[in-house]
Amino acid sequence: MGPGARRERAAPAARDSWWVLLCLSLLLRTSGFQAANASKPNILLIMADDLGIGDLGCYGNNTLRTPNIDRLAEEGVRFTQHLAAAPLCTPSRSSFLTGRHSFRSGKWHQGVNCESRTDHCHHPLNHGFDYFYGMPFTLVNDCDPGRPPEVDASTRARLWFYTQVAALGVLTVALGKICGLISVPWKAVLGAASLVFLFFVSWYASFGFVRRWNCILMRNHDVTEQPMVLERTARLMLQEAVSYIERNKHGPFLLFVSLLHVHIPLVTTKQFLGKSQHGLYGDNVEEMDWLVGEILQAIEENGLKNTTFAYFTSDHGGHLEARDERGQLGGWNGVFRGGKGMGGWEGGIRVPGIFRWPGVLPAGRVIHEPTSLMDVFPTVVELGGGHVPQDRVIDGRSLVPLLQGTAEHSAHEFLFHYCGKYLHAARWHEKDSGRLWKVHYMTPRFHPKGAGACHGQGVCPCSGDGVTQHSPPLLFDLSRDPSETRPLSPGSEPRYHAVLARVHEALEQHRRTLSPVPPQFSLGNIVWKPWLQPCCGTFPLCACTQDGDPNEA
Repeated sequence: MGPGARRERAAPAARDSWWVLLCLSLLLRTSGFQAANASKPNILLIMADDLGIGDLGCYGNNTLRTPNIDRLAEEGVRFTQHLAAAPLCTPSRSSFLTGRHSFRSGKWHQGVNCESRTDHCHHPLNHGFDYFYGMPFTLVNDCDPGRPPEVDASTRARLWFYTQVAALGVLTVALGKICGLISVPWKAVLGAASLVFLFFVSWYASFGFVRRWNCILMRNHDVTEQPMVLERTARLMLQEAVSYIERNKHGPFLLFVSLLHVHIPLVTTKQFLGKSQHGLYGDNVEEMDWLVGEILQAIEENGLKNTTFAYFTSDHGGHLEARDERGQLGGWNGVFRGGKGMGGWEGGIRVPGIFRWPGVLPAGRVIHEPTSLMDVFPTVVELGGGHVPQDRVIDGRSLVPLLQGTAEHSAHEFLFHYCGKYLHAARWHEKDSGRLWKVHYMTPRFHPKGAGACHGQGVCPCSGDGVTQHSPPLLFDLSRDPSETRPLSPGSEPRYHAVLARVHEALEQHRRTLSPVPPQFSLGNIVWKPWLQPCCGTFPLCACTQDGDPNEA
C-alpha cells in the first residue's frame, strides 16, 4: 500500500515482534494525528547514531558547528536529562519504536526474513509503516572498502589462522610425500586438502563478503543497491526524505529519519572533509547538522513549519572506544562519565532531546526532568488521538503535558538502566526534594584501568568478567554530582540506607512486570542464513547499483 493510502488512520500499536532497524535506515509513514488544542501535526523524528550529547552547540560545545540543530533548540524545547533505554543501537531503537524496554519484546535483533528470502516477516511494511527506504542492517567498517573489518574481526582472524595452519600442515605432508620422507596415500592428502578448502569456504562465504551481504539499501521490499556506495548514501537518503515531504505536504504524515551519521566508518563527503576542528569525527558531525538543516528547510519551503512536530535525538552516547591511528573516532559525552555500551553511566545513555512545534510549544524552554526515548512512542500516539496498547507493559509516558507546561514534573519517578538483559543501574527522581539519586549495581571494568572506557574492545561487556558487581551498590546524587565521581556512603549521606531501600523496593516492583522472552542472541538467531539473505539478482551473484544518483542528476 502506498504512503498516501492510509493518511487518516491513527498510528497502530507497536507489536512485540516489531522489526527494528539497527542503526541506519529511513522509516516513513503517513498517519493522522491530533493534539489537544491544535490540528493534527505532521511528525518528524530524526535520530542520529552514536552522537555524544556534548557534540552539539546547544548542549555546550563551542568548537563544533551545529547551527541547524542549535536553531531547532532555540525555537523549541530542549531536554537536559533525556535518556536512552539502552546503551547500544539495536535495543535502544527497539525501545524507541515500541515504548518499552527491548528485553520485553520477542524480536529486536537484525533481520528481515523468517523462512524465505521473500517473506519479509520483520520488514517495516509488515509492522505498521507504509513506506521504507534505507539500510536494513547495521553500518559497520566493512561497508567501507578502505577500512579494516569490524564484524567479528577477532573470530575472523582466528578462523584465518586455523585455515593457514591446516593448509600448512597439508602442504608439509604433500612435500614429504613428494620427497619420499613419508608414506601417505595421495587420496589422504587430497582428502585433507579438500577438507581444509571446505572449512575455508564455509566461513569465508559469510565473513569474506560482509560488505555485499550486510551493506545494502532497500526501497520497500526491493534491494536497490548491493553493496551500497557509502559516499552517496547520505545524499540518497536526504533526497528520499525531501521527496517524501513534498509528496505528502497536504496531509498529516510521520517521517522517521534514522541517520547514518555519526557511526563509524564516518564516511564524509568532500564538502565537509577537513573543515572541523576535531578531525574526521568533527567533519561528520558538521555534515550531519547540514543534513538536518536540509530536512528542516524542506519542511519550511513546503509551508509546514508551524504544523510539524519535529524531534531530534541520538540513540545513545558517543563511542569512546572508536579510534584509529589518526585519533578519536567517537563522540564527546560532555561532563558525563562513560559512553556507548555502558548501561549505567550517564555518558552511555544521556542523549539530546529537542522538540519543536511553533505556536504550540514555547520557544527556548529548557526542561531538566528525567525523560526517556521510550516516551516518544506514547507522545506520538497521544498527538494522533490514539491510545497506547493495553495488552502489554508500556514503559514510556507521554511528554505532551511536560512539553506544553501543564505538568511540572516528569511522569517517571524511577527509571531502570539495562545493558542487554542485565540491570546495571536505577534512578530515583525524588520530586519533593528535587534530589536525583542514581544506584549502580554493576559497572564495566575499564581497560586500561582508569581509562574511562574499554579500549581494545568494541564496547564494554554487559556481564561476566568484564563487569564489577557492587554490594552494597554505588550511590550518587546526580543533582549535585552529574559526573558520578563522588559515590556516597553512610558517613557522607545521612539518608544512604533509606535511599537504597526505596530504590530496591521500586526495583522489586519493576521486576514483577517482567516475563521471559526468547533469547535474542542465541546461535539460531545470529548465525548467517544464506537462504534468508536479501539479494538483487540471482543469489549468490547479488549486485546492483541504484539509478538516480543525486550527484549525477
